[in-house]
Amino acid sequence: MQLKESGEMYLETIYVLSQKKNFVRAIDICDEMGYSKPSVSRAMGLLRDGGYINVAKDGGITLTDLGLEVADRTYERHKVLSKFFISIGVDEETAVNDACKIEHVISSETFAALKKHMNI
Repeated sequence: MQLKESGEMYLETIYVLSQKKNFVRAIDICDEMGYSKPSVSRAMGLLRDGGYINVAKDGGITLTDLGLEVADRTYERHKVLSKFFISIGVDEETAVNDACKIEHVISSETFAALKKHMNI
């Protein structure tokens, strides 16, 4: 299953939420992303079927190794891009919003070069 930008966003959200709390539920994702319960439920089904998440009987959502790999990569890109944009004078809100868009399309080669340039 080829993951789309929205799938990466869901995985990143689950990752960030799991850093804050031990138990992530679909309603937490709804609250964090501002999406409806049916939209999140559908996405969780697709991510589960794709092998990116596990959903326990009690509703707890966890990332599989594959899901963690994608989420970690996406979140790293988000953090590095945000930091870069802020370092060149972009205000924080704009930097974070732009990073959120670019993190899904930037090539591995360009991202590696950016990290090298930033000494990260």
